[in-house]
Amino acid sequence: MSLKKVIRLRHTLAFRLTLWYAGIFSLSACGAFLFFYFLITSAFRDQTDRDLRKQLGVFSRIMASDGIEAVKRFAAIESQAAGEKKIFYRLMYPTGISFSSSNMSYWRDIGVTRSRIEKILAGEDYAFETLEIPDRKQRVRVLYSNIGSGIILQLGQSMENEIRFIEVFQKIFITTILFFIILAAGAGWFMARRAVSGVEAVTRTAKNISAGSLEERVPVKADNDEIDQLASTFNHMLDRIQNLVMGMKEISDNIAHDLRSPIARIRGGAEVALTTGQNLEEFKQMAASHIEECDRLLDMINTMLMISKTETGIGEFRTQRVDFATVVREAYELFQPVAGDRGVRMSFEGESVVIVMGDISMLQRLSANLLDNALKYTPAGGRVHISVRSEAGPAAVLTVTDTGIGIAENDLPLVFDRFFRCDPSRSETGAGLGLSLAKAIVNAHGGRIEVKSELGAGTTFRVILPN
Repeated sequence: MSLKKVIRLRHTLAFRLTLWYAGIFSLSACGAFLFFYFLITSAFRDQTDRDLRKQLGVFSRIMASDGIEAVKRFAAIESQAAGEKKIFYRLMYPTGISFSSSNMSYWRDIGVTRSRIEKILAGEDYAFETLEIPDRKQRVRVLYSNIGSGIILQLGQSMENEIRFIEVFQKIFITTILFFIILAAGAGWFMARRAVSGVEAVTRTAKNISAGSLEERVPVKADNDEIDQLASTFNHMLDRIQNLVMGMKEISDNIAHDLRSPIARIRGGAEVALTTGQNLEEFKQMAASHIEECDRLLDMINTMLMISKTETGIGEFRTQRVDFATVVREAYELFQPVAGDRGVRMSFEGESVVIVMGDISMLQRLSANLLDNALKYTPAGGRVHISVRSEAGPAAVLTVTDTGIGIAENDLPLVFDRFFRCDPSRSETGAGLGLSLAKAIVNAHGGRIEVKSELGAGTTFRVILPN
């Protein structure tokens, strides 16, 4: 592996996670070793102390029954039987001066600790200490006690068995812990690579998208873990971005197409007026025509901006309790004179109060767009019926039904697209943005809008908003 790859590997998340796995395991194993080490050494020391106290009891009974000479004989026999390298004894006066002992040639480095004798003289039954012999890497457990008649016994026992066991334990532990650290590093690397594989998939997809491939998506597994949730959220974000990009492209194309005609008319009118205009009246007519075209363009641009802000959620959206029935009723009363001028009969049916949570200005625009659309495409003698009520869900439902020209079945999926206008409707004024805005408002309120239509028989729009 090259140096550059090694350097890159050191900065990866998988490498750092592996270090964490191995480090935590190593610390845990060392902690377990220390715990068992102290547990085992404590058990050995307690056993040694019990053996020394047991021997002390024997010495004390012999001293009480047979005297000091019997104690000397027993001590000599015991030290020879156990081995002079295993056990030793000293008999001392309270001053610490020894007057009898076992063969101390092996234990010549073991002295008398004055502080332990003082504890015995102060009334304690016995005192322990652990001494180390550096030259032989050996430890010995020593007991001091008064066995009677002012005689202090110093009794020592080698801890060789404990040291051998601990050395074997250390070797086994070090070998085992090295094996498990390597195993933990391998398992940690595998788990880390598996954990970050989803993140790498997101990274690869993001790079491909940066290169211009908006159709790329992150593969989602069936585990439904945090990585899968990240991938699903990322894919959802990509879907939204792609829809926005496609919408922007569609808007750009439609704007280029829809602005071309009014701008061409404005320019043509201005050119004709400049070349053929004879009096002030003709110039006034030109100005009025241009103002009308400009108003139409401004209305179209403002509507597109409102749709974009509503769809992206960046517009001002003031949510409050709104009586949707009153909003629809006011729109009905507002368009009643328009319906009369067109020779269209309008009727309203609804509950007195239907409460929804939403932006009142947007709901007013929604109602107005649907009523305007129904009146625009309903010929004289036709009917428009408006209904608003509450349904189980809970939901508020607005229904606008007309007996107008209807919509062809092939055009139904496209009626909410921006700038889309059915062929029979192109004779009417408009930019094809009213239904797009209506759908954007409904979506912003968490509802849905449905349409049913039959060509030549009429259309029904149904809006369902959550209460």
